[in-house]
Amino acid sequence: MNKLDPYSINDVFSPNPINLTSSKTPALTVKPGYTQLGSTIGTRVLGLAAWKNTELHAVFNDGTWRKWDGSTWTTLKSGLNTSANWAFCNFKANLGAVNLIGSNGVDAVQRYDGSTVQNLSNAPAGAKFIDQHDNRLYAAVGNMVHYSGLSLADSWTLVGTPDDSSPGSITRETNDGEDIIGLKSGTGHLTVFFPNSSHELYGTSPSDFEFITVAEDIGAINDQAIVNLSGVLYFIDETGIYQYSGGVRPRKEFSRRVQWYIDNMNKTGKNTVAMGSDGRYLYAAFPMTSTTAPDTILVYDTIEDQWDVWTGLNAVHMLKMGDDLYMADAQGRVYKIGGTTANGAAISWKWESKPLTGQSISQKMRFTKVWLTLDKPSGSTVTVSITNVPEADSGWTEVGSISVNDISNKRIPIAPSKLVWGSYLRIKIEGTGPCTIREVSWDQIESAVT
Repeated sequence: MNKLDPYSINDVFSPNPINLTSSKTPALTVKPGYTQLGSTIGTRVLGLAAWKNTELHAVFNDGTWRKWDGSTWTTLKSGLNTSANWAFCNFKANLGAVNLIGSNGVDAVQRYDGSTVQNLSNAPAGAKFIDQHDNRLYAAVGNMVHYSGLSLADSWTLVGTPDDSSPGSITRETNDGEDIIGLKSGTGHLTVFFPNSSHELYGTSPSDFEFITVAEDIGAINDQAIVNLSGVLYFIDETGIYQYSGGVRPRKEFSRRVQWYIDNMNKTGKNTVAMGSDGRYLYAAFPMTSTTAPDTILVYDTIEDQWDVWTGLNAVHMLKMGDDLYMADAQGRVYKIGGTTANGAAISWKWESKPLTGQSISQKMRFTKVWLTLDKPSGSTVTVSITNVPEADSGWTEVGSISVNDISNKRIPIAPSKLVWGSYLRIKIEGTGPCTIREVSWDQIESAVT
């Protein structure tokens, strides 16, 4: 997918693909499906987490913290806030076993020890964005970063003379007087995000903590819009999708092809933006028409340097646990990504070519034949349409459909009556169900340059 100037991009790019993925590049193939886990709970999911990377947990807006036992959502705690988003991390230290720690800035910080959810003793009131780094827990309150005692999950208040194992806090003032909007641990530092700036907290103890400014004009939209992937930090600011590897200013050149979505998202719903990763793909969910939840997911393949666009899921939280990816939506549902259907329904997809021209744009032309080499199972559908309208979604004329199964080559002749001569022609291939397109080619007749 490439949303830059459609007349200048390479023919391999599409300005408007939907629900395709690069898993079989250079072929086009339909994205994976998803399956709902259990029943719908409340009307929104407020957080997803994994305990010890083996047990899936979710907080729903009915005020419950639940775990997935393989067949149902078991309630571990109720009476929690019904609107605040959660952040989680795993931490052991003096707790005796690995605990899943969660915070939302409203309720007391919570911990799950493998059987029950309870308050984390002595954690600061209003703590949010909790994370662990170098044997300490970190959380934000206003413009202050609080840190626990060294290897002490329940020690947050300094008692007596401070030393390098003591708990404490560090205040970071910004030019805009903003509060912290996200924390993310990384290699050798903790990255602290404000709405309009970003900073790194280096050091491991009170004697060597030091704030270093990353950018005074680039921040993050929210804590759900920050992801660590293979040692690279990806985050969403109102001005773009950035990547940051440390040492240099965050860069967004890799996301130029999808900048249109950032520029045109519904700003009223910007705080619902979310990100996730499965180890190879980066997922960035944006509200394009909705004001309450993302309706479009941009998918970046870090291996192939390729973008795709998915629709159909209002993902507000994402989580990788083991080899699996989970997404939670704005309707109180949690999905496991995988399979060939959208929770039992066929996946609709399409690919559109850029505006195709003759050797010179001044030439008129028409297509005489289109060839498709594809592989699809029984039950999937594929149709091909053509238009001479250069950009708008109009003027489409269906010229053929494909019913054969397995891998095959399909020739679609195009009668002159189907489409008049034009300076621009576009091809649209769309369908439902699994399909892999190996090749698209066409014959065209061109007029003289006039």
